[in-house]
Amino acid sequence: MANTKTTGIVLAEHNLGDFDKMLTILTPGFGKISCVAKGARRPNSSLLAGTQLFCFGEYLMYKGTNTYHINSCETIEIFYDLRTDLDKLKYAMHIIKIVQDITQENQNCYKILQLLLNTLYTISKTDKDLELTLGIFKLRLLCILGFTPRIEKCINCGEEHELYKFSLKDNGFKCKTCAKQDKSTISMGKSSQNGIIYTVTAPPKKLFSFNLKDEALEEFKLITKLYFNEKLEKEYKIEELF
Repeated sequence: MANTKTTGIVLAEHNLGDFDKMLTILTPGFGKISCVAKGARRPNSSLLAGTQLFCFGEYLMYKGTNTYHINSCETIEIFYDLRTDLDKLKYAMHIIKIVQDITQENQNCYKILQLLLNTLYTISKTDKDLELTLGIFKLRLLCILGFTPRIEKCINCGEEHELYKFSLKDNGFKCKTCAKQDKSTISMGKSSQNGIIYTVTAPPKKLFSFNLKDEALEEFKLITKLYFNEKLEKEYKIEELF
């Protein structure tokens, strides 16, 4: 069969037989795919590094009856720092689980893969608040999935000023007057409001280049968490690793 070359990141790895691995890889063009890596668990295998969890690499593979089979791979980024910090590892695993849930085969996942890589890089290489990083990831992911909140003006009346309420039900900002008839609204200050606006509109490479503190951070975390759970109809909780 013809070989295919693609970049991708390993979302999951499982032992298969004595020396093989079964991988779940997120690719930009083929979506989330299952891949067999023959002999990847042998100490001298050329596939050893490229078949680890979190590894982003370039893979040469062919498609079998039910799965892809990896012939070779070249690592691009292994995110080593995620493995040396339990807190960072916990958040990275949580994000990987979300990505596994919302992706499928034969799906264009370029934007999701780009967001995932930028998020893992931020967690791995910086000391940015992990809860803020998670909130940014969740809100931007919702935008990619078609749940972009309306942030230019009040959803109801069109008011453009003093939009200090976020409506979970109606997907966006509301003025104080309109929010009185909506029990799903959450209060937000100017800083958390600006954080939401920036997350929705920022270029991908600059997405994580802002910070929030204290009350603004708490508001941002609450809004992004509840909005994410509301739109995906599932409550995601960060689980302890051990």
